[in-house]
Amino acid sequence: MQKNLLMCLLASVVVFSFGTMAYAGGGCTTTDCHAGLEEIVPTDLPMSQQLKMNGQMHGDPDGCVMCHGGNPMATKKEEAHKGVPATLRMAPGPKDYYPDPGSIWISDNTCGICHVGYTYRAKTSLMNTEAGKISGNMHTWGFEETQNFQNPWGNYAVTDQDGQTPMIGTEAYKSYMKDQISMYPNQYPKKLDLMPNPTVEEVKKDPKKAAFAYQRQDCNRCHIGVRGREKRGDYRGMGCSACHILYSNDGYYEGKDKSINPDEKGHMLKHQIIGNRKTGGIPVETCSSCHNRGKRIGVSFQGLMEFPYGSPFNEDGGKQPKLHTKKYMFVSDDLHHQQQSRKGNPEGGLLCQDCHTSIDMHGDGNIHGTTMGQVEIECTDCHGTPQSYPWELPVGYGDEFGKKAQTKARGTAEKLLIVGQQFGYPYDAEDGFVLSARGNPMGNVIRRGNKVIVHSATGNDFEVPDLKGLSISNKWKDPTAEVAMSAVSGHLEKMECYTCHASWAPQCYGCHVKIDYSSDKNGKQKGGTDWIASGNSHDSQGQTAESKLGSKGIFTSGKPMETRSYLRWEDPVLGIGGEGRVTPLMPGCQVVYTVVDDTGAVIANNMIADAPDEAKYRGQEHVPLAIDMSPVQPHTAQRKARTCESCHGNAKVAGLGIGDGTFGNMQNKDIVFDLMDAKTREIIPEKYTVQIQAIPKLDFDWSQIVTREGKQLATVGSHWPLSRAFNKEEIETFMRTGTCMGCHQNMSEKELWKKVSEDGQLDMKKHSELMNKMLKTMAEKNPVKK
Repeated sequence: MQKNLLMCLLASVVVFSFGTMAYAGGGCTTTDCHAGLEEIVPTDLPMSQQLKMNGQMHGDPDGCVMCHGGNPMATKKEEAHKGVPATLRMAPGPKDYYPDPGSIWISDNTCGICHVGYTYRAKTSLMNTEAGKISGNMHTWGFEETQNFQNPWGNYAVTDQDGQTPMIGTEAYKSYMKDQISMYPNQYPKKLDLMPNPTVEEVKKDPKKAAFAYQRQDCNRCHIGVRGREKRGDYRGMGCSACHILYSNDGYYEGKDKSINPDEKGHMLKHQIIGNRKTGGIPVETCSSCHNRGKRIGVSFQGLMEFPYGSPFNEDGGKQPKLHTKKYMFVSDDLHHQQQSRKGNPEGGLLCQDCHTSIDMHGDGNIHGTTMGQVEIECTDCHGTPQSYPWELPVGYGDEFGKKAQTKARGTAEKLLIVGQQFGYPYDAEDGFVLSARGNPMGNVIRRGNKVIVHSATGNDFEVPDLKGLSISNKWKDPTAEVAMSAVSGHLEKMECYTCHASWAPQCYGCHVKIDYSSDKNGKQKGGTDWIASGNSHDSQGQTAESKLGSKGIFTSGKPMETRSYLRWEDPVLGIGGEGRVTPLMPGCQVVYTVVDDTGAVIANNMIADAPDEAKYRGQEHVPLAIDMSPVQPHTAQRKARTCESCHGNAKVAGLGIGDGTFGNMQNKDIVFDLMDAKTREIIPEKYTVQIQAIPKLDFDWSQIVTREGKQLATVGSHWPLSRAFNKEEIETFMRTGTCMGCHQNMSEKELWKKVSEDGQLDMKKHSELMNKMLKTMAEKNPVKK
């Protein structure tokens, strides 16, 4: 629904005029109830002044009722936290008492009064529907409904009510999205149905339907429609509050409101909204409270990767505490997260919000079926290329998805989007706001001459290293950078920047899932909190079935348990991503499932689904397995990129598997370790136990996705038709091994070798210099013929 974007300005007039009399006294903080409560925003901000002014007209000089509703004239908590009295009711405004005004289920009456359209956008966004996560996981379980890049389900039944023209954005953005949706209609569905919740009897008939119990209990607990799990690192608010109200890992309140128990877990850190330079930016850790599962980009950005050990021991001799119910090792945090020490830049890293736009976070009003469908930014938006500054690039550069590239330079913007569409700290445009890859102005990124300046919500300002400037000044710190990004033109034309600059990626190989519908020793059926059912059960105060502290939410049967085969972080596999560019890959949902029914019988054991749609789009007879190696932006960039050798000639990186397919090729057989006849390979004892159970379909390693002949063995993403493994020709180009022997095959001819070598061993630098000298000598001996 397209709303009047001037409502933000009119709301204060409507509310002000609605109160016909001023009330003396009253208010939430003037009583003993909430004395000492922090100001929600700094008092010098217009938002604070407007809240207090309008609150005064409704009996609350602190303005609390403008967000929380309730009755400020009441003298008892029970009365204060009831519905808004008719004499104080506002339109637009709160209709009831709202413990969390940010709850997406009532935010049209609170945050949405000024931030018009944001509630609708958020409800249709991936932060709420998780449509891409659902379709991706269900594809690995073998559901036909998700094949051919379809997105049938969401956490909630959602319909795009205003058509598929984005609610917000420039004309360039809307034109880009029109073409994108026309080309990929399945990735931008017009509606989503509520994710099914099969009964035990339905699961017994079709065991793969146990996937919904897994999805509802484990995978989809992190969305803004619910408050989430009460575990260390998982505490957060709902809706707008999920990001804009801070919660520490341990969930303790550290403010001065005496009504909140500071020793009870599960409370906000302080009663303060954050989000920009004036209020304070949103810490990376807030984002990581959700982005620690799946592609794990939040914790990876901070340098963390989960591992099972919990070492080293702490000062009490114990293992590290669990965070997000996991233990972590530190690998290396992203360059943009690290403290900056370059001349002219302040210390301190960037926040997620410094790069990601409002559309990335809140959506644009359309239903997006995948992350890449909604995210509008590319690395080159700030860094440009060696040939072009960001404003010289066309709209859609790096975001092609197989479309023909535009040629017209995107330029910059003098102004931001119109009132109500773009909020934030009011930075001076200077020489223009820099545009995203899809044509929207980024409100905190400006052009200053030929420099790009990023204004961080931390209060720091960063000068971005621009590649064209480096190329013109020839100030490359490493000669390999110029070769990789400029001389080898195919790199920037065919690859994502992070293909080389992402130094690592978390690789959790093999997702072994068991869903158990049997009963425990007390006769109670196993199961857990159904976050989808709980989110769909919300009351007039915006509270869901699980949002009150200590509540368990709505129960659903089938207890998920998951484990893995092995972990890696180095040298992620490469392939082709949905945008048609070479990209890092990581194990997505490599699901092998086991299902136990309500009688305790195993009705599915180590099952892997097929992906016939993948065979269709690859044009091959062999049907790949549905275990997914997913394209990813790992968020682990380093200034020094991966070396040429770390990719070229590396079988694992090419998708051929660790050890070039040598390992893991007996996973489809039961493995027995017992007394064995070495000649016949027969087990000697009549009674023995299988040590490693077979996974019937898996006769290759989890890290392998393709053969040398180009036969794809597993899926590479399930959201975009262009995503795939390298084909035979690409593998042959990529795996140009044996080049050392081009010279060293002559070492056996001692007289010849003596003429071109020196005694001793060359170090890498001297070896490189010698090769360079040889190349130039050949050029002199063989001048170019005219």
